[in-house]
Amino acid sequence: DVPMFAVFDTEFHSTLPEKAYFYAIPYEFYRSHKIRRYGFHGTSHKYLYSKLQSETNNEYQKVITIHLGGGCSICAIKNGKSIDTSMGFTPLEGLAMASRSGDVDYGVADYLHTVMNYSFAHISHMFNKESGLKGLTEKTESMIEIIEGYKVGEQWAIRALEVYVYRIKKYIGSYVAAMNGLDAIVFAGGVGEGSDIVRKLVCEEMEFFGIQLDNNKNDGQINVQVTTEISKDNSEVKVYAIPTNEELMIARSLGQT
Repeated sequence: DVPMFAVFDTEFHSTLPEKAYFYAIPYEFYRSHKIRRYGFHGTSHKYLYSKLQSETNNEYQKVITIHLGGGCSICAIKNGKSIDTSMGFTPLEGLAMASRSGDVDYGVADYLHTVMNYSFAHISHMFNKESGLKGLTEKTESMIEIIEGYKVGEQWAIRALEVYVYRIKKYIGSYVAAMNGLDAIVFAGGVGEGSDIVRKLVCEEMEFFGIQLDNNKNDGQINVQVTTEISKDNSEVKVYAIPTNEELMIARSLGQT
């Protein structure tokens, strides 16, 4: 027999306070069916924080980790504990992703159903599989293709990338407020590790928060293989690109390494 194990991607977010995980819907739904925000990508966010701390002698107390891949999420980590994260009851909530919509007014779903006669199954498929970058560009969910289009001024690429980046920036701002400060930001995932342009756009016009990216350190850092600091020497908030390793965290949780 092959041993079977379960490792929960939500475990790291079990420290979320009630004010962060409750939805403002009738409390009965939480009491009876535990409908609340759970968060995902926990193994990645936990790894990124532990890796950062191990390589900087536990220097940072308030950290924002940003996992940007096919799925995208952002996490506020204070004193080693996740206190908020962008994904919710499902991985659909939060940032714009490759094909997931992220945050959407429920009224949109209601309109699609009652006025346009879309079934809820169709709406769910649309929000999960046909939205995000794929929906905004009307052609691709590939960040590589989008950046190529962005560089030559294609409107479909500009539209998608600006929405994608703006959503990340808004979450950073909210998490700075939630933690009453910020010491470091970590980018990871296929896009976070792989795209110097996305990292640059996210960090632009964030000086108010003490975030100053060093273009000389960041430019050309594509598909980083080791922990790479990319902020200016005098930046109050340090910025890093760190390759995530969810497989290692799963192995550790099983006591295999």
